[in-house]
Amino acid sequence: MYSKPQKMLAEFFGTFSLVFFGCGAVCADQFLQASGQGGLGLLGIALGFGLPIAIMVSALGHISGGHFNPAISIGFWVTRKATTFDTLLYWIAQLAGGTAAAYTLRAIVPEPIWRAVHLGAPALAPGMTRATGMLVEGLMAFFLTFVVFATAVDTDSAAYGKVFGFAIGLTITINILVGGPLTGGSMNPARAFGPALASHDWLNHGVYWVGPLAGGVLAGWIYDTAFLRKT
Repeated sequence: MYSKPQKMLAEFFGTFSLVFFGCGAVCADQFLQASGQGGLGLLGIALGFGLPIAIMVSALGHISGGHFNPAISIGFWVTRKATTFDTLLYWIAQLAGGTAAAYTLRAIVPEPIWRAVHLGAPALAPGMTRATGMLVEGLMAFFLTFVVFATAVDTDSAAYGKVFGFAIGLTITINILVGGPLTGGSMNPARAFGPALASHDWLNHGVYWVGPLAGGVLAGWIYDTAFLRKT
């Protein structure tokens, strides 16, 4: 059994890796484009977010559950798999990890590069309303949380304890392939908060809280109600 500080530290490092490598990929893509080298492209950026989560969930999931996302933590809270106090502790650790990663990127990436992309802070596509943005973010967070419950919570699942890290990371990757051009593909309030704070870019920031949290609540409740075997 791991202590609360150990669990919070695991959540901190997991979220740090998501923002550092994912938003770092956004900055690297901007740098490559600015220097005429093409860029990473949407798939490269999607993998920049998905692969760190696949790795860190596999590495730290046994300590904290590998949430690294307030939307997933609230799914555990609404299904009474986490107390209110523990959920708030996870949120604090996740937001701290995302913020620390964003400020680290700000310190090491040349200012013209990170300013051009606001340190990877997600943004709505031109013409997209906030309501539509919340819907897109909510859908992505729904499927992410649904996969977490199916592979890391449901002990009857064939994937339980085996490929859950890969499944969760791949879900983030495919979500970004679709949602990235529309909303930035955040699906995670901590991933949005850190870069927004470090770059002072709060435009439409509420979209990246309301949508993912609603999706996490709905996915957790549906999976818990419809699929988990009650003992």
